[in-house]
Amino acid sequence: MPTRALGLTSAVIALSLALSSCGLVRDLTPGEGEGEEETTSEEAAQEVSAEDVELPFVRQGRMFVEGGNDVAVEITVDALEHNGEYLMLDISRNILEHITGEEISYAGAPLRLVDPVSGEVLLPIDNKEHGEPYGSYFIEGSDLVPIHENLPAPIRTYFPAPSEDVEFLTLTGMTAGHVPGIPVSYVDEFTQLPEPDVHDYIDPETWVINGELPEDEIVYPETPPEPGLDTTEFVQSMESFVDGSTASTTRAGDQETIALHADNMFEFDEAEPTDDAVDTIHEAAQSLRENLGEGVEITIVGHTDGKGTVDYNQTLSEERAEAVRELLEEELGSGFTLTTEGRGSEELLAEEGGDDDEEARARNRRVEFTYQVPMSDTGSEEGDSGLDAAKRHVGPPAPYFEELDLFATVTHNDLDLNVYPLVRDGAYLFQMVGFQNSTLSDLEADLEGDEASLPGSPQQYTEGTMGGFRLAEPDSGIIRYVIRIRTGEGEYEDFADEILTLSPGEEYLALSVFPAPAPEVEEMTLYAGAFGEITGVPVQQ
Repeated sequence: MPTRALGLTSAVIALSLALSSCGLVRDLTPGEGEGEEETTSEEAAQEVSAEDVELPFVRQGRMFVEGGNDVAVEITVDALEHNGEYLMLDISRNILEHITGEEISYAGAPLRLVDPVSGEVLLPIDNKEHGEPYGSYFIEGSDLVPIHENLPAPIRTYFPAPSEDVEFLTLTGMTAGHVPGIPVSYVDEFTQLPEPDVHDYIDPETWVINGELPEDEIVYPETPPEPGLDTTEFVQSMESFVDGSTASTTRAGDQETIALHADNMFEFDEAEPTDDAVDTIHEAAQSLRENLGEGVEITIVGHTDGKGTVDYNQTLSEERAEAVRELLEEELGSGFTLTTEGRGSEELLAEEGGDDDEEARARNRRVEFTYQVPMSDTGSEEGDSGLDAAKRHVGPPAPYFEELDLFATVTHNDLDLNVYPLVRDGAYLFQMVGFQNSTLSDLEADLEGDEASLPGSPQQYTEGTMGGFRLAEPDSGIIRYVIRIRTGEGEYEDFADEILTLSPGEEYLALSVFPAPAPEVEEMTLYAGAFGEITGVPVQQ
């Protein structure tokens, strides 16, 4: 036995390790017997309560490591408890391969708990004194912990409670982190960990191992959060963007914006609505009635492209907003408060002046409706009127699954992309893909390509490693972009894993998240950046 700890890594790494699938097929059958009535996953999810689901859940996969070699890990989700103020997550981590390096770090997406119905994203709560998460530690206030190969280590992490009581939450993290259907246990007090014993085996002053490590488990001390903490900064929201031929819809938290494409409603440089505009406004009004109750304030904002003078664009945007308000008021009646603004070319969505200048300018010419909706609102699935791009489709949380069958493999520049079925989870589709280096050397993933973004796409939805990924509904052509997470005022990051240097041979699983289509949509077309178009990707209901 060596006289030093096996290596160092950060506490954040220990708490946000790769939660990769150990095969990726979910068994949706109700039983083994013949003649049993088939049950849909939605019916099953509605019938199953958290008390009916037993932990642990287990995942295996590969972890990106900086300063050492990538390794296989196994994560076991043991408990998720809610004491009325905080969530407590118990997982255990087991590194399954020999790891090299002295001080190493894990590079990847942070550990997150997600309410897939409301779109709330919960992050581990940091201790303000030293900036490290509450929960398990080796030396309090330090981000360094020993690495134990083939020895499970229980890791405890604390999160804010979700805004509403929920039965199930989804866990995500780097390297294939989609673990849906984790049952939430409501308790008066959190379960106590066993007596910590890590310092009996590893000296916290010298990091020298004393004798033999145990064979079954090693336990760390922990610091729980004190009552009454302000956890606002650890609660984030998902922003979705859905794009159709006549309108696009953005939803971030409880704010929703429908953007009508102005070129479908006005002649060039005109503020008088066309005949087609009347039909578009009728559909928009129907969508608003479906999504909102009376009394909501709706702000109507006109926008132009960057061509023309500032004064001219400002006036045109104001006149178009007012013309749309008049039509919308005729459709909605007096039950809503309608206000108008013109912002000219101040808020361009797409960058103008490039090869797609014409499409970018068309994207920027728009009239928007902005309003507040309840976080718990599920929208209406009835009828076929209204703007398809404005419909919200919210189902129950997905059940936990063991595996997903591989759907397709495509190749680009010595890099294989394994595409797995989409999983419908609440209001979102979770897309698992696997990146596999087919060479004999380390490989930097090249995901850019001519199809990485559509001409005129909003810039903020096409940036990042997997930001160019998007989904299209085969029948309607509606495009669904990767979800963005609002991390701060005006700050966002893609809800899609970053792909780092890939070692030869092994598959690295990665996650991207999209807004869900209607329940009857059973397959989607995936546009996977440099990998091109993959049709018929099934949606697991």
